[in-house]
Amino acid sequence: MNMFDWIGGLGALALLLYLLVALFRAEDF
Repeated sequence: MNMFDWIGGLGALALLLYLLVALFRAEDF
Protein backbone atom coordinates (compact mmCIF):
# COMPACT_ATOMS: atom_id res chain seq x y z
CA MET A 1 0.00 0.00 0.00
CA ASN A 2 2.90 2.35 0.73
CA MET A 3 4.09 2.12 -2.88
CA PHE A 4 0.69 3.27 -4.15
CA ASP A 5 0.78 6.25 -1.78
CA TRP A 6 4.24 7.14 -3.09
CA ILE A 7 3.08 6.95 -6.71
CA GLY A 8 0.04 9.11 -5.94
CA GLY A 9 2.13 11.71 -4.10
CA LEU A 10 4.77 11.88 -6.83
CA GLY A 11 2.07 12.13 -9.51
CA ALA A 12 0.40 15.03 -7.70
CA LEU A 13 3.75 16.83 -7.26
CA ALA A 14 4.64 16.32 -10.93
CA LEU A 15 1.24 17.69 -11.98
CA LEU A 16 1.66 20.77 -9.75
CA LEU A 17 5.15 21.44 -11.14
CA TYR A 18 3.86 21.02 -14.70
CA LEU A 19 1.03 23.49 -14.07
CA LEU A 20 3.45 26.02 -12.53
CA VAL A 21 5.80 25.77 -15.53
CA ALA A 22 2.84 26.13 -17.92
CA LEU A 23 1.71 29.29 -16.09
CA PHE A 24 5.19 30.84 -16.22
CA ARG A 25 5.52 30.02 -19.92
CA ALA A 26 2.07 31.51 -20.61
CA GLU A 27 3.14 34.72 -18.83
CA ASP A 28 6.27 34.93 -20.99
CA PHE A 29 4.13 34.79 -24.13
